[in-house]
Amino acid sequence: MMRRAHLTACVTLLLTAGMAVAQPSAGEWVNYRDAYRAMVQFDKYGGPKNLLHNHLQVLPREKGVLEQGVQLVMKGRTVQAGLALDALGRTTLPLLKAAYDENAVLSPNRPLGGFTIRPRVSLALRADGAYDMTELRAACEQALAFARYADRSAGSRQCVGVRLVFPKQGEAASVHLRLGGNLVALAATRGAAFAGDVDADFPLVTYRFAQAPVEGAALQLITTRLATAKVLTYNAPLAIVPLFE
Repeated sequence: MMRRAHLTACVTLLLTAGMAVAQPSAGEWVNYRDAYRAMVQFDKYGGPKNLLHNHLQVLPREKGVLEQGVQLVMKGRTVQAGLALDALGRTTLPLLKAAYDENAVLSPNRPLGGFTIRPRVSLALRADGAYDMTELRAACEQALAFARYADRSAGSRQCVGVRLVFPKQGEAASVHLRLGGNLVALAATRGAAFAGDVDADFPLVTYRFAQAPVEGAALQLITTRLATAKVLTYNAPLAIVPLFE
């Protein structure tokens, strides 16, 4: 049996906002079964989810920023695998009976000083970088329906828009709204990819479904075109996060 190291930092599993929090485990690891329970809820969800992605996110408690090359290592008696993390610290957790039965452990391949893992639902990305407004709304509604299924406190929330998250390195975030033959640039800011993330320095572009990009006489015409508008990304986002309020 693996001996738990006595470290000052704890590893905590947070399911979703408002849901039960697993008891902290001493050491730089977390039980596979805890992560499995957090992720299998989406897998068993019977509602529409074809426009969504579900990931497990690793969040360092102290540093806040993941270094390049960090992986989450899954290790059991007969099961062992390295799970690559993207720039947001996300990975796809394999739902394996053997790992569950053996109560495998998940640990980073480098010390993080303690970490948190959370399930993260985001919108599916398109290879062409073009997103119909109707599809974005539908995907956001799918995410909200799952959030209400997983957490009763989300029942009063509504879909208000999307947050496009871009890499820190490389080309600047460039997103436009196409309205008929017109292109309207959307402003970029910096912040956290997901609510509650410590790292708040990712390039972001936020689009609210109710926002109109112009004012004055053209407002009514533009508003009627929003239903058939497209959001165009000129460099691939890391994630598109639904916004609930």
